[in-house]
Amino acid sequence: MKINKITFIFAFFTCLSLQAQIEEKQLDKLVEKTLKTFDVPGISVGILKDGKVVYAKGHGVRALSNQKEMNENTLVGIASNSKGFTCFALAIMVDQGKLSWDDKVTKHIPEFRLYDAWVTQNFTVRDLVTHRSGLGLGAGDLMFFPENDHFDVQKVIDNLKYIEPSTSFRSTFEYNNNMFIVAGEVLKRVSGLSWEDFIETKILKPVGMTNSKAAYSRVTDKSNIIEAHTMADGKLEEIPHDWDDTANAAGGIVSNVTDMLTWAKFLMNDAVTENGTRLLSKDQLHELWQLQTPLKVRANDSYNSNFRGYGLGWFVTDVKGGYKQVYHTGGLLGTVTQFTIIPELNLGIVVLTNQMNGSAFTTITNTIKDTYLGYEDRHWLDKLGQSNEDWYKYNDSIKTEVFNKVEMMKSSPIIPKPEQITGTFTDAWFGDMVIKKEGENLRISAINSKTIKGELLPYNATTFVVKWDNRSYDADCFMQFTFDEKGKAQSATLKPIAPITDFSYDFEDLFLKRTK
Repeated sequence: MKINKITFIFAFFTCLSLQAQIEEKQLDKLVEKTLKTFDVPGISVGILKDGKVVYAKGHGVRALSNQKEMNENTLVGIASNSKGFTCFALAIMVDQGKLSWDDKVTKHIPEFRLYDAWVTQNFTVRDLVTHRSGLGLGAGDLMFFPENDHFDVQKVIDNLKYIEPSTSFRSTFEYNNNMFIVAGEVLKRVSGLSWEDFIETKILKPVGMTNSKAAYSRVTDKSNIIEAHTMADGKLEEIPHDWDDTANAAGGIVSNVTDMLTWAKFLMNDAVTENGTRLLSKDQLHELWQLQTPLKVRANDSYNSNFRGYGLGWFVTDVKGGYKQVYHTGGLLGTVTQFTIIPELNLGIVVLTNQMNGSAFTTITNTIKDTYLGYEDRHWLDKLGQSNEDWYKYNDSIKTEVFNKVEMMKSSPIIPKPEQITGTFTDAWFGDMVIKKEGENLRISAINSKTIKGELLPYNATTFVVKWDNRSYDADCFMQFTFDEKGKAQSATLKPIAPITDFSYDFEDLFLKRTK
């Protein structure tokens, strides 16, 4: 095929623009500004290009309490970026003929049950890892989030049958962690290894991720690990690590920038390790990155994307010029992370943070990505900094209005008396919540989750506000009661008072009935 000189020159300079690299000092400066803009104590960033690490640094500190510098080897919980490892592990089992993506879950876990019998009978392994179960966003997450002392994997499986779906089966994308917990149990039963042992011995070790562990509880050397941080009532606060081993298959891996860049290199090398060992067939690696559950592309999409959706443990989309992007984010209490690869550009970007503000990792990832895609500076820090500030102001205004009304209603005669609402209320999957009077205050506590406890404050004739003791949750709720003809509360539902509440505080899926 002949091309003219003008076409050749245009193609040449287009190619050059796509190979541009953000300067190290420029990126250093961006990360430092990002720390300040979003009140993040520490961020580590890594870039892999054409099989080589071109940037791997930590900025800021690992913890407010110790002020030790964050670096490229600082360990961070990667949260839901673990989902890609879970699906990679299942794909290994498919390669070995021990599993099919379209096996019914009951083939491997006979006791598996969902709310609807037909859905149970037709639910496949593929359905477990594509967020199309019909269960609502984060449904059931209170069984492991925040850290619990009651629910193990088997209890999670046993309780799923009590959670009512919010949509029909396979019709809608609704992110759900509990299905990945079940997927981890499938892996255990077909492989004969625990999820944690499989991930460490069959993936992390052979890939060369020498500092990574499959669970926080397996990290024995904590000399270079972050502490978690979040905003609590407008103030940055260090908080305890929160992830529970029950949900490791959904988000338990602990890693660092160095190892995550190794993971990126491995994936973009067709799942072949440094020593030439293939861990997964090309067909199965291809399958992981195929669209399974579609998502809408926004009309004003920043990267001119034509498609977007979820594969098997990964989000997939196309970015400028049709380059396929495979990515995921992760969030724990006090930690958020982002992992992005664009295989056709042989580009990998890793951002790990110790504060739960996604605008920080988006600012950094998008700025880096833009330089390789040939975009001019789009000022992500300014844009997202302003939207972040507006978001906090909006939520604060809602909270202020609610608590102003609480103050007004404290002496109102329409507020139910303590004896009308005290007692034990039970949800089928979450268990008991107890309301009792302590001195002049009404208190609520969850029997099966010792950290979920707080004060009940009056709001109107049927509704109280639950103000949780742990202010870092940012998850205060309305609690609305229904009463019998004698004025005794018989049931209650909850919902967050402000949209900033993390979806894993799954209070909306509780239906509490009086039992005492």
